[in-house]
Amino acid sequence: MLDWQGGQPFCSRFGDVYFSRGSGLAEKRHVFLEGNQLAKRFASLQDGDGLVVGETGFGTGLAFLCALQLFDEVAPPRTHLDFFSIEKFPLDDKELADALALWPALRQYANELVRCWKRRVPGWNRWAFRNGRAHLTLVIADVAEALDEVRSDIDAWFLDGFSPGRNPEMWTQPVLDRIAQVSRPGATFATYTCAGEIRRGLEQAGFQVTKSPGFGCKRHMLQGRLAGLPLVRRTPATAVVIGGGIAGCAAASALAARGVSVTLVEGAPTLAAGASGNPRGILHTRLSAGMNPLHRFVLASYGHALALLDEKLPADGTVRAECGELQLAFSAEEAKRIDKLATLGWPEHVFQRVDAAEASRLAGIELANGGLWFPAGGWVVPPRMCDVLAQSPAIVQRTGYHVDALTAVDDEWRVEGRDRHNQTWFCRAEVAIICSGPKATSLQPSANLPLTPVRGQITLAPSTRASENLKTIVCTSGYLAPSTAGFHLIGATHRFNDEETGVRIAEHLENLSRLAEMSPGLAKAAAIMSQGAGQLEGRASIRASVPGAMPLVGELSPRLYTSLAHGTRGLITAGLSGEVIAAAACGQLPPLPLHVLAALAPTARGQQGSKQTVKTTVTG
Repeated sequence: MLDWQGGQPFCSRFGDVYFSRGSGLAEKRHVFLEGNQLAKRFASLQDGDGLVVGETGFGTGLAFLCALQLFDEVAPPRTHLDFFSIEKFPLDDKELADALALWPALRQYANELVRCWKRRVPGWNRWAFRNGRAHLTLVIADVAEALDEVRSDIDAWFLDGFSPGRNPEMWTQPVLDRIAQVSRPGATFATYTCAGEIRRGLEQAGFQVTKSPGFGCKRHMLQGRLAGLPLVRRTPATAVVIGGGIAGCAAASALAARGVSVTLVEGAPTLAAGASGNPRGILHTRLSAGMNPLHRFVLASYGHALALLDEKLPADGTVRAECGELQLAFSAEEAKRIDKLATLGWPEHVFQRVDAAEASRLAGIELANGGLWFPAGGWVVPPRMCDVLAQSPAIVQRTGYHVDALTAVDDEWRVEGRDRHNQTWFCRAEVAIICSGPKATSLQPSANLPLTPVRGQITLAPSTRASENLKTIVCTSGYLAPSTAGFHLIGATHRFNDEETGVRIAEHLENLSRLAEMSPGLAKAAAIMSQGAGQLEGRASIRASVPGAMPLVGELSPRLYTSLAHGTRGLITAGLSGEVIAAAACGQLPPLPLHVLAALAPTARGQQGSKQTVKTTVTG
């Protein structure tokens, strides 16, 4: 897609340049930053305020980086930038890096973008910049499709989709109408084009349009605004998060990054004492070609989780490994699912279809089947991930604190209970988030949240001659991870409505039996391990499950949110769920399409009652 002409990037698909041959950087600043008066608007933001910029046509990302640099330089502390952009034909990793290398003045910002870019997935992407002060929501999709899933949140528009004559689909009247519809009162736009049909289309959509001096050899450009006064976004000052597992730590981290003072409450003596306490956990992204709301959420969460881990927990082989994951076509049903996914034509950095020979080469051992190869898959140490997410001066950890009551008092939530010394305690916050797993129903029983406890047991088995060369995670109906310190992680069992956490020999045997789905060699290794199943180590914990497997993420009642029922996907989905909650609580741009947010909403599957006070004991 990207060609070079005279040392400048050129889009062969549309036969147009990405920016001015004279000075692309100066052009972006003149047209989009000055055209929307962003320097003044950024500088005038008040404590807790934010601004949302929308863009049609991400291209090389140059306009985004210009806006990010300006925000970083002039916006006051504790303010926030959301940048929403649409791109149907994204550049590959090298093309983006080469194009941005033209601008040394933007190097520190470009490095952040390049780091995230390798984690892009089809559809919605959400990445943090400048330690969480700014976020980019990049939608890789058709412009009309993307705009249909946006809330009315945009304050300023960069209309930058190549020239109307070369890319007319970006400039149709329905697209211009929708741009106005998803804008807030007083929203502005700027664009390099001055074509009469575009001016008339923007006026028809509702914008007041003016012609102003263009950049370089272009005599004029268009800019304009919608009627009305901008609405104020308000970030809460305080929040309390109940539950110190991966969901709670992720929500606390997302809020703290926005300047919210967070109290993180956990009933156990340490964070990650429950289902997030396994010694290792795998990043397992199981999708289907139909891409229903659950799978769109999982895909977006996967891209977000990888970028978040790159920032917070680098893959050093001790607390995280990016060893890849193989999902094998071990049954007719799985082969059908994999074959359908392989026809989507997604980028190879997301997944690749491989045959048995290639799968065996990647794994380092002989496998019976091919399947899907996720090169960025791997494993993490969940307790370490929780610790890193909770490490913020804005987060106060209260471990060993049990919650007995959650009460709405005026415009705040009051949380009270007993500490590790059985002394009563309480705290108050503007926002409360329930992340306490299957026992969350005790805090808000009138909501009728359909949570079911599910017991899961993992097995730690010593490596054998047949398994010690394994280099990647292998998944069938269970999973096998490469050995660390001489032990493989094998998992995991599922027992609904079973809340006993003792390790069971029968479940060790069940985990080991799944190795036969992977290869004959592993089947023999499993038979040997099974003889000593009584001596195997493992861990059992309780997760929450809901019908359909879609987590309960969003607002349950005013200023009360949930991040629950992530099941076995929590290491992937908890991070983006924290973003959903933080964005909602702070009145910011959501990180997901509207139909996925609706499917996540806890009120869609529960029945909210009016009683706000509950007296019961819940361990975080």
